[in-house]
Amino acid sequence: MAAPPFRRSTCARCMRPGAACLCAAVRPVSHRVQVLILMHPLELHQAKGTARLLHLCLQHSRVVVGETFDPDALAQALTAPWSDADRLAPRRAVLLYPPSPPDPQHPMQAPPPHWLDAPDLLRLVLLDGTWRKSRRMLWGNPLLQALPRLALHAPPASRYAIRKAHAPHQRSTLEAAQQALLQLEPSNPDIAALGAAMEAFIAQQRVHWPAARSAMLDPPDP
Repeated sequence: MAAPPFRRSTCARCMRPGAACLCAAVRPVSHRVQVLILMHPLELHQAKGTARLLHLCLQHSRVVVGETFDPDALAQALTAPWSDADRLAPRRAVLLYPPSPPDPQHPMQAPPPHWLDAPDLLRLVLLDGTWRKSRRMLWGNPLLQALPRLALHAPPASRYAIRKAHAPHQRSTLEAAQQALLQLEPSNPDIAALGAAMEAFIAQQRVHWPAARSAMLDPPDP
């Protein structure tokens, strides 16, 4: 009789193989801004990605996987209430994305100042993927193009050397979310815990760095 196929155990919480479980790096964060993570399908099983860890740290967050979304489903993800409080005071979706060159067909707009003064009414939208994949997600979904866009204000350099960035302003999803939440909730000390989660994750990944460096960290995007 043939031996049964070997199956690696998978953590039910973080959905990673046991040897790569993220749970020890999770640092719970109390926050007011809701966070919607739109994850590119190729990031779903990406060992170096930080979006799953971010989701586990943030109580008020959700993950939706896709690249080009059905417009009705995307509208639902952007605007549907997550709680009874949202039904009384609907959330305003804001896309975290750096400025782009002017485009007359898709003019970029910043959130109105009074939106930023009310973090309890905001839903921050993150695009989780490589720089090229996130651009495909943005330009493949007109609803995302129409969102007011939040840019980071002089964020620190990324600490995540294990994954290749193509420009100085690019950083991991967790780092970008931390800086955005610091801008939107500047008096919230809990947000610093995301930095601790990132450090724990880097320490966990450090054993793989030599192999990652020799492979140039990331293969080119298709």
